Amino acid sequence: MAASEIVLTAEGRQKLVDELAWREGDLTKQIVERIKVARDFGDLSENSEYDDAKEEQAKNAARIAEIQSILANAKDAEAVDHVLSVSIGCTVELVDVDGVAMEVTLVGTTETNSLEHKISNESPVGRAIIGHGEGETVEVVTPSGKSRVYTITKISR
Repeated sequence: MAASEIVLTAEGRQKLVDELAWREGDLTKQIVERIKVARDFGDLSENSEYDDAKEEQAKNAARIAEIQSILANAKDAEAVDHVLSVSIGCTVELVDVDGVAMEVTLVGTTETNSLEHKISNESPVGRAIIGHGEGETVEVVTPSGKSRVYTITKISR
């Protein structure tokens, strides 16, 4: 795991809880059954079905450990900041200098999803807007060095 702090929204935490339950329950049972069936094929030294099932079992165990670690160490976004400034879990409307508006939801790094306009608090835009309030103007410097200016027009939870 990275050394940075992990922050989860309630929705993100629930998704991880649901995935953990599925991995520990149904998926583990399916993998155990695959291993059992593959053993019946005979010689395990040349049994690709057995090798595949054991590899899947190891990957599942690693993901279970990762999720457990995230859930044990992550902070709740709602507990981090309740002020009327941008914080994780907020949906923010930004308007650039050309008047083009975009709406993003600020989430922890494990919840980012560009298709749902969920950006990380560690992204250039996320870092630039966090802690700022409505009406404030922020400058975002992209990794390529380009600079963009946005005005925060609306913040909601």
